[in-house]
Amino acid sequence: MTAEQMAAGQDRAEPGEDRAEPAMSRAEPPASRPEPIFPPRPLDAIDRDILHILQTDGRASIRSVAERVHVSRANAYARINRLIDDGVIRGFSARVDHERAGQGASAYITLKIVQNSWRTVREQLRALPGAAHIALVSGDFDVLLLVHAPDNRTLRELVLTRLQAIPEVLSTRTLLVFEETDLHPGPAAHPAPEQL
Repeated sequence: MTAEQMAAGQDRAEPGEDRAEPAMSRAEPPASRPEPIFPPRPLDAIDRDILHILQTDGRASIRSVAERVHVSRANAYARINRLIDDGVIRGFSARVDHERAGQGASAYITLKIVQNSWRTVREQLRALPGAAHIALVSGDFDVLLLVHAPDNRTLRELVLTRLQAIPEVLSTRTLLVFEETDLHPGPAAHPAPEQL
């Protein structure tokens, strides 16, 4: 069912149509949309509630989101699309337990880099295996990098061989992660896709 059909009140399910389809699959993938060139519109309380729901459960259906924020499905659909179009929602993804996924060694690595080399360094860091987050920061170092690796040997190789081979990297400091806590835990459990 299209947004136009929902807006026109045509909310009857067609034969074979799944009315509990996840919100993310109804919208065009953010990666194929152009970057917004205008400032985003201010968010109201309903927009913030929608964001919270989708951060907690990115697989929530339009119907579920609409019911939980007390708006029509058409309104929820339009709001989610606007949040995507405005670049507020950058995509939908799964939260991964890196240890269970074979990436048991994690580290934050701080880097001091040559002045004005951020864009060059960022592109080289993006190509690193296991790079999960890259940030340009202020303070005693310039870049904060989060990486996941199968083991400490691989992590050591990444730091000593790959990172220190980047000419613009002046120094690094590695902080091993012993334990992580997800601040946005999702629902207790979702069935595996094959159980749906």
